[in-house]
Amino acid sequence: MALEIEYLKSAVFAQDFPKANRPEIALTGRSNAGKSSFLNAISKRPVAKVSQEPGKTRLLNFFDVGKSYRIVDMPGYGFAKRATEEKESWGKMIEAYLVGRENLAGLILVMDIKREWSEDEELLADLMWSRGLPMCVVLTKADQLKKNEIENRLHKIQAQSTQDAIFAVSNVKKNGTDTVEDFIFKEWVKPYKNKPKAIPAPAPEGSEE
Repeated sequence: MALEIEYLKSAVFAQDFPKANRPEIALTGRSNAGKSSFLNAISKRPVAKVSQEPGKTRLLNFFDVGKSYRIVDMPGYGFAKRATEEKESWGKMIEAYLVGRENLAGLILVMDIKREWSEDEELLADLMWSRGLPMCVVLTKADQLKKNEIENRLHKIQAQSTQDAIFAVSNVKKNGTDTVEDFIFKEWVKPYKNKPKAIPAPAPEGSEE
């Protein structure tokens, strides 16, 4: 099933983010992991072309998924040719969003299925754990491996990362993307929307209404 994904806006600073009126799912991964291709695969059309324009890769790109939730496409990390100052700027922007965004419901970490789990991925996992928020790992380019090789990679990444929710997908053949969509909606979006609303604390006695 194709998701109704529409580009909303791009931003760097919190004051420019869309109103936090629905759950957001962050999407991150290395620069060559197939992150944009995965976003296009789940929508069945090229919605991620905006992030390929000059300069857009340094921004957070917000996409509405129907009226249910948003996907926030983050800049790819781990690009060796980027200057140290640019890498630090990226890190601060991403950390500020992941730590401070109140309506963040989970993180999709996109990885090339042939890559190993590294310190970069572990830092992201630790950050999500510190907030008590879930994360899933999407291993792309599964069409490049045989079935038994895919199973071996799934087991290895699970052992390295200690993550339970790991999926192998092919952005080219569109295999596995529907499973990820269903998981995100059932396990993250619905529980977030069904959370009880916070009840304001009563005003102290003697205070004015």
